[in-house]
Amino acid sequence: MYLADSRTSPASAAPTTGSRRYAAVPGTVLVLGTVSLITDVSSEMVTAVLPLYLVAGLGLSPLGFGLLDGVYNGVSALVRLLGGGLADRGAGPKAVAAAGYGMSALCKPLLLLAHTVPLIGAVLAADRTGKGLRTAPRDAMISLACEPAGRGRAFGAHRAMDTAGALLGPVAAFLILRVAAGGYDAVFTVSGCVAALGVLVLLLFVPGRSGTPERARGRTARRAPRAPARALLRRSAIRRLAVCAALLGLTTVSDSFLYLTLQRRLDLSESWFPLLPLGTAAAFLLLAVPVGILADRFGRRLCFLCGHLALLGAYVLLVAPLGDSPALAGVVLALHGSFYAATDGVLAAATADAVPEAVRGSGLAVVQTGQAGARFVCSIAFGAAWTAWGDRTALGLAAVGLAVSALASVALLRPGGHTDDPGGRSGVGLGNRPGDGPDGVPDAGREAVR
Repeated sequence: MYLADSRTSPASAAPTTGSRRYAAVPGTVLVLGTVSLITDVSSEMVTAVLPLYLVAGLGLSPLGFGLLDGVYNGVSALVRLLGGGLADRGAGPKAVAAAGYGMSALCKPLLLLAHTVPLIGAVLAADRTGKGLRTAPRDAMISLACEPAGRGRAFGAHRAMDTAGALLGPVAAFLILRVAAGGYDAVFTVSGCVAALGVLVLLLFVPGRSGTPERARGRTARRAPRAPARALLRRSAIRRLAVCAALLGLTTVSDSFLYLTLQRRLDLSESWFPLLPLGTAAAFLLLAVPVGILADRFGRRLCFLCGHLALLGAYVLLVAPLGDSPALAGVVLALHGSFYAATDGVLAAATADAVPEAVRGSGLAVVQTGQAGARFVCSIAFGAAWTAWGDRTALGLAAVGLAVSALASVALLRPGGHTDDPGGRSGVGLGNRPGDGPDGVPDAGREAVR
C-alpha cells in the first residue's frame, strides 16, 4: 500500500476522477495506528492472561467470568455516546481520545492491588470506560482524515497496525510469565508502562484537527448541532446499521470464551494459553488492508455480513465432532481473525458513510454502543448457558442464533440494489437506499441532524 507522511493531505492524496489508483493512507491515520498499536500491546498483555487468572487463579465459575467479561466488553457501551458527543461539541476528538487512553493507562497498575472479584470488576469497568470514551472520537478522526472512497482502506490500515499490537501483546505476556518471578503482577506492571507510552505519542504527534483545510474551516465556521441518539436513529441508513450491529452482537461470543473453549477442546496447558490470540491477530493483521480495499470496491455492508459467516464457521468447527487435531486450532483462529478483518474497521467505515460530518463522532458512537451493549448481554448469557449445559451446547446455541441473526441482517441491509461504495464504482448491492448519495445521506434534505 502507499504510505504517506504526516504532511500528506487527503485532498492531495485522493485519486483523480475515473482513476483506478487508490489514495495514500493519510499521516494522521498512521499516527493513530501507532497509538493503537502501542495501546493494544498493553491491553492484550492483560487480556491474554485474564481468563486464566480469573478462572484458574481466583477460581471463578464460567458464570462469574461471564459477568466480569461482560463488564470488560460492555461497560464501554455506556460512555461511547458521551465520548462521541463531547468530540462533536466543543472538546474536540483529540482531547476526548487522550482522556480515554489516559484513563485506561492508569487502570493497568491498579490490577496489582485488586485481588477480589469486586475490585477487579471495578478496575475493568474503569478501563473499559476509557475505551468507550476514545473509540468514537478516534474513528471520527480517521474518517475525517481521508476521502470517502478510501475509508475502507484507511480503517483497514489502522486496524492492521492495531492488530500488530494485539499480536505482540500475548507474546510479551507469554515471555513475562516464563521469566518473571512476579508472574501476573509483572504482566500488569509492564502493561501500565506501555500504555503510558501510547498516551504520550497521541499527545505529541496527533494533530488537534483532522482533515483537509476546507473541512477545518467548515468546522470552525459552525458548531456541531445537538444530535441525541433518537435523532440520529431517525435516519434510515444509521438505524439499519445500528440494529444490524446489535442483532449480530447478541450472538457474538467474546474472544475469551472462544479461547477457553478451544483450550479445553485441545487440552492445552495454561502456559500456552496466552498464545491463542496470536492466531486471531495474525489473520486480522494479514487481511485487514486487503479486506478494507475489497469493502471499498464491492460494498462495506456486504463485507460486514460475510465476516459474521466466517465467525459462524469457527463456531461450527468447535462444536462438530472433528477430533482434537492441532490443525483445528489454526483453522478456528484464522476464521476468527477473518471475522475481525471483515467487520471491525469495515463497520466504522460504513457508519461514516451514513453520518454527516458535523455529527460524525455521535453517529459512530450510536452504532458502536448498540454493538457493545449487545455483546455485554451475550457474555452474560453465554456464561450462564456454559454453567448450565456445558461449553459445546452453549456454543451450539450461539451458532444457531448467529445464523438466524445473519439472515435477518440480510433483509435489514438490502432495501435496494444500490452500492454503498462512496467511490461510485459498481459493486454488490447490500448498500444504501434508493436516492441516497454516496455517503449514505439522502440527496434531498441533507441538512444537519437537529
